[in-house]
Amino acid sequence: MHASLIQIAVNPDESVNSRRERAASLVVAQRGADLVVLPELWPVGAFAYTVFAEEAEPLHGPTHDVMAKAAADAGVWLHAGSFVERAEDGTLYNTTLVFSPQGERVAAYRKIHRFGFDKGEAVMMGAGEELVTVALPETTLGLATCYDLRFPEQFRGLVDAGAETLVISAGWPERRRSHWTLLAQARAVENQAFVLAAGSAGTHAGVEQAGHSIVVDPWGEVLAEAGAGEEVLTVEFDPARTATTRAQFPALKDRRLGLAAPR
Repeated sequence: MHASLIQIAVNPDESVNSRRERAASLVVAQRGADLVVLPELWPVGAFAYTVFAEEAEPLHGPTHDVMAKAAADAGVWLHAGSFVERAEDGTLYNTTLVFSPQGERVAAYRKIHRFGFDKGEAVMMGAGEELVTVALPETTLGLATCYDLRFPEQFRGLVDAGAETLVISAGWPERRRSHWTLLAQARAVENQAFVLAAGSAGTHAGVEQAGHSIVVDPWGEVLAEAGAGEEVLTVEFDPARTATTRAQFPALKDRRLGLAAPR
């Protein structure tokens, strides 16, 4: 598979509408890729809490429509990062959308673990409740967002649900960049899965972003890593290596705790 992780920069002087169109152009430029991934809350900035309510959209709103068209124009599977969703009951969610190469929305994931320690996202947004996987022709994706990366039980659940490639969109701060790399590799090793983790660049409400989007194989080897600024990280990987790794080193079969109920 050919994957492109778009490490878009959020500039507070750029309007949300302008950034939507720019993100769409970057997606369309990846024509020929199999999968394109955007970072967390790129329309507004992951730490721009003061504008979350103002910029919130319905699930089928402007970001949805622009990204659906971009996926169809590029002919790619598009993990469109996340945006601030306003549900019908008024609750805000940090929501990820995934589109098919025909521009059809095939999944929506509401971030389960909210960051902020009783402020910011943690009090402004509702918590998602469902694990979400997406079956592509080549692999099954398991979806997670930023702070979710610190909760290994979520990824075990995704593996139990059939995930072979774990996709994380994030607005991870520079001051904890070492954790970003460490946790991405840990999730890959312990779940024997590819990890595609797309971060954002720029500065969100005074918080410098880590960038350094990363792709890790099921053995924990880094296949590709971006720098700090806006760029597109491209990588070729063989999703069949997940099954091969799990067969060669069947550690997941030896689990004793937290096993999923038989299906």
